[in-house]
Amino acid sequence: MKRRIFNIILPVLIAVAVVGSLIFTYREMSAEKAKEREREKPVLAESRVKRSPAGDAIVTLDEATHARIGLAVEPMRVAELKPEAKGYGRVLDVAPLVVLVTELAAAQTAADASRQEFERLRVLQTQNNTSARALQAAEATARRDEIQIESVRLRLVAGWGPVLAERKDLLEFARALTARESALVRVDLPAGETVDGTPTGARLVTLSSAERSITAQFVSATPAVDSQTQGVGFLFLVKPNAARLSPGAAVTAYLPSMGATRTGVLVPHRAIVRADGKAWAYVQIGDGQFTRKEVPLTQSLEGGWFASTAFAPTDRVVVSGAQTLLSEELKAGIRMRE
Repeated sequence: MKRRIFNIILPVLIAVAVVGSLIFTYREMSAEKAKEREREKPVLAESRVKRSPAGDAIVTLDEATHARIGLAVEPMRVAELKPEAKGYGRVLDVAPLVVLVTELAAAQTAADASRQEFERLRVLQTQNNTSARALQAAEATARRDEIQIESVRLRLVAGWGPVLAERKDLLEFARALTARESALVRVDLPAGETVDGTPTGARLVTLSSAERSITAQFVSATPAVDSQTQGVGFLFLVKPNAARLSPGAAVTAYLPSMGATRTGVLVPHRAIVRADGKAWAYVQIGDGQFTRKEVPLTQSLEGGWFASTAFAPTDRVVVSGAQTLLSEELKAGIRMRE
């Protein structure tokens, strides 16, 4: 009887021991895995970004980081913005103009020759050394050549305006345009917008040279309104063409206008960073502390953008290292979402 009880209890004890051993082993393995996961967690540095009471992000960097990223700030420059009308245009393809200019030169040469021939025959006719028929033919040829000159000139006026058509140096003008020593630019104002009087010139900005404006000389008003813009149009000459403007290049033009001068600051091109489809600049608000402000890209000046709000003349703007500040701010935003 005792042996039978022993035979029953022994397997139970063995089973309990095995289960206990498995539970112990499982707990040990779980604890080890937990420790391993803890060791593998990335060590997160303290965030360098805080929020102001107004909700603006403030990036704080120590002196060592300043030196490592080459961070540099400079005082804002006070800027004055004279009233300007903003227009849009393109560098013109002058091939049609060159064709007309060469046609005019050829017609002028032919007219000079036929006129001289007519004068020669008229002298001879007074001496009875030529026939009346020959004189009449020479007169008709001279008249035809004069009409040809007038025809080309009218096409020049219709296509390019009377001011350009009446230039005395048309051949040299066309040669310089062809060689890209100068460039002819058409600028159209938005429909309904005008300038007071005749423009004296314009500042041009291209996509490839947004940091520097190009001075253009006023030539004349355009002889026809653009079918798409329906605004007032002007022709400007860039001479010399140091920027090597090519036909078809798009430009933004700023034409002097009447009105009160506005005062603000100049945000340097070097300070601009891009985020969320907008332009921003960082200003220093304390010892090692910087915050980001939006820059309106509406008024371009030499060396930067004009801003009359958000920035103050006493601000110090980051001109080197701004991209690092933006990266720190964006990283902080990702951590907060996680």
